[in-house]
Amino acid sequence: MTPGGGSGPMKDCEYSQISTHSSSSPMESPHKKKKAAPKRKWEVFPGRNKFFCNGRIMMARQTGVFYLTLVLILVTSGLFFAFDCPYLSEKITPAIPAVGGILFFFVMGTLLRTSFSDPGVLPRATPDEAADLERQIGNTEDIANGSSSGGYRPPPRTKEVIINGQTVKLKYCFTCKIFRPPRASHCSLCDNCVERFDHHCPWVGNCVGKRNYRFFYMFILSLSFLTVFIFAFVITHVILRSQQAGFLNALKDSPASVLEAVVCFFSVWSIVGLSGFHTYLISSNQTTNEDIKGSWSNKRGKENYNPYSYGNIFTNCCAALCGPISPSLIDRRGFIQPDTPQPAAPSNGITMYGATQSQSNMAAATPLLQSEPSITSEELPLPGKTTIGAPCATLTLGQPTPPSSMPNLTSETGLTDMIPLKEELEGHQFLTPEEAPSPPGMLSAGSPITHSHTMHVLSLASQDSLHEDSVRGLVKLSSV
Repeated sequence: MTPGGGSGPMKDCEYSQISTHSSSSPMESPHKKKKAAPKRKWEVFPGRNKFFCNGRIMMARQTGVFYLTLVLILVTSGLFFAFDCPYLSEKITPAIPAVGGILFFFVMGTLLRTSFSDPGVLPRATPDEAADLERQIGNTEDIANGSSSGGYRPPPRTKEVIINGQTVKLKYCFTCKIFRPPRASHCSLCDNCVERFDHHCPWVGNCVGKRNYRFFYMFILSLSFLTVFIFAFVITHVILRSQQAGFLNALKDSPASVLEAVVCFFSVWSIVGLSGFHTYLISSNQTTNEDIKGSWSNKRGKENYNPYSYGNIFTNCCAALCGPISPSLIDRRGFIQPDTPQPAAPSNGITMYGATQSQSNMAAATPLLQSEPSITSEELPLPGKTTIGAPCATLTLGQPTPPSSMPNLTSETGLTDMIPLKEELEGHQFLTPEEAPSPPGMLSAGSPITHSHTMHVLSLASQDSLHEDSVRGLVKLSSV
């Protein structure tokens, strides 16, 4: 072989070796794949909310009315700054567009802050937390196993706490699996329990609660000032023009002013009225939900009073508008850890008393946990007996162990897989009770076994030999 002729095959061999080594086998490919990026909590959030900007913006799903609010504010303000402010700044003062601009940006800032923030959503209970809570409010274990002497006993829906001498009821939420704290309520539109729940406002596209109520109040208050401001100076603009060229000519010269006046006239009453109503609520330290329900009304009794009021209007206003903002409790931008338990699934209106849904599914999947007795001190396995897994340990001795009790085999697949493999298991056979061999020393290995002998063997060994053969056969099957 010449040197030139030998170099070609060597190169081919080297190329094939490199190619074979570089190609990963199917067994190695899962280890070499990159791990999937961990999900954030807002991606699996159980409530009915929309998230934007990687979870930084949180809104309700019904946002159509919110966009209408944006359009009305933007269009009305834009027409005012485009058609009215130039004339007013020239005839009266340049401060008019400046003040209007400040009000406009304040309104937009408070609106977006109210709409895009967490209103104070309370996190739902995990399955373990829900089970522990239901275990506290009822004998969960007895009810789940059906051994309660009194039958099913529904857990109490309320707890009572004393706040400033007033009894306050804490209601149990069957969706979030928690006892709601005082002043909290469950929003049916967002499907969340909100702390210090005021109401769900479609105009801002979000719930109004503890964390965004002050911004909502500043929004409607500043919007009232902006609406009155625009309406007043639009009328001023029309009057000044009508003094020069007549009323009809003034309307023809500035048709945008007519549209602004109509929008402001029909909206100013509701906006100003809403601002006055919430001013009353803040001064008395109430929420819209409490006022509508009449929670602290004198009609319920002379001793009924608002335990949250400080007794001073100024103090109540400072507590609502100037107090610290509590942090968000849901951590919507946090990463989901592999071992982090997920919130308990809602019952969809079906109350599950005594056990959570996860416990019911677990009990249905493992019936031995419900009906089979556990091994006592008198029924311990024999020293030489092979044990496999927890399900075998829960069976009492004296019962033949069917292949279906194995965790990875069913009754059908276990029998059908063992019959074709009799030759591969070194002559091992599954024997019937009539063919069961006797314990050592009782009968010879080759002597025939009669029916009387079988009964004698079963009475002495309590069917332990059948259990031992079955288990050993399954051990050999699993090793093969």
